[in-house]
Amino acid sequence: MNDISFLKEKAKEIRKSIVSMITEAKSGHPGGSLSATDILTALYFSEMNIDPANPKMEGRDRFVLSKGHAAPAIYATLAERGYFSKDELMTLRKFGSRLQGHPDMKKLPGIEISTGSLGQGLSVANGMALNAKMFNENYRTYVILGDGEIQEGQIWEAAMTAAHYKLDNLCTFLDNNNLQIDGNVSEIMGVEPLDKKWEAFGWNVIKIDGHDFEQILSALDKARECKGKPTMIIAKTIKGKGVSFMENVCGFHGVAPTLEELERALAELA
Repeated sequence: MNDISFLKEKAKEIRKSIVSMITEAKSGHPGGSLSATDILTALYFSEMNIDPANPKMEGRDRFVLSKGHAAPAIYATLAERGYFSKDELMTLRKFGSRLQGHPDMKKLPGIEISTGSLGQGLSVANGMALNAKMFNENYRTYVILGDGEIQEGQIWEAAMTAAHYKLDNLCTFLDNNNLQIDGNVSEIMGVEPLDKKWEAFGWNVIKIDGHDFEQILSALDKARECKGKPTMIIAKTIKGKGVSFMENVCGFHGVAPTLEELERALAELA
C-alpha cells in the first residue's frame, strides 16, 4: 500500500470515529471536524515528528487546533495514532471524560494547548515557534484555523507578529470551507481575498485542495523549504466532507447525527 492509500484509509477511519463519537454524545461539531480530517491525517501520519508513547518528547513538533470546537477531529486522530484507546472516544462530552467539548491540555496526552475561544490559537503557536527560535530547537509548530475564526482581530495581530519575527518554523492551515455557525462566511463577514491578505502581512502563501493528500504533502514540503517567513496554507475544503448529506450543510456545524443518520454515514465511509 503506497503512502497516499495509507493516508486515505486512516482518514476514513478517523471520519468513522468522528461521526460515531458525536452521535454517542448527542452533541458536538461534525461539519468542521470532517473538513479538517485530511489535514490532520497528513500531519499526524506523515509530517510531524511525534511519539505517541512519549507525548512530551523533547524536540517534538507542536500542533495547535485553534478552531477548538473541531475537537472530535483531533481526538479521533490522536486515538488512531495511538495516544490512547479508541474505545475512549465514545466518552466524548460525558461527565468525567477526558474528551471535553473543547481540547484540554491538562486532561489528554497529545494536546499541546487548550483551545476553544476562537482567535487565540495562532498567538499561542507564535509563542511556541518563537521559543524554538530563541533556544535553537528544531521542532516545528503547526496550526489549523477556521475561516470564520479569522474574522477575529487577534488573528491579524498574530499574523503580523509571526511575520515580524520571521517564524519560518510556523506552518498554518486555513480550513477554508466557507461555512460558520450562522451561514456562509462570505455573507456573514467576508474574508476574501485570503491569499492577498496573508501575503500583505508578510506570509508565504500556498493554495491547495485540502482533501488532496498529494497537494497537502507538497505544500508541507514547500513550507519547510521557505526561509524567513511563516507559511499559510489556504486549504479549500468541504464542510462535512465524506458524508454526502452533511457536505456543505450549515446545519451540521454543531448538530449531532441521529442513529439513522449515523448508519447512513458509516455505510458511505465503509
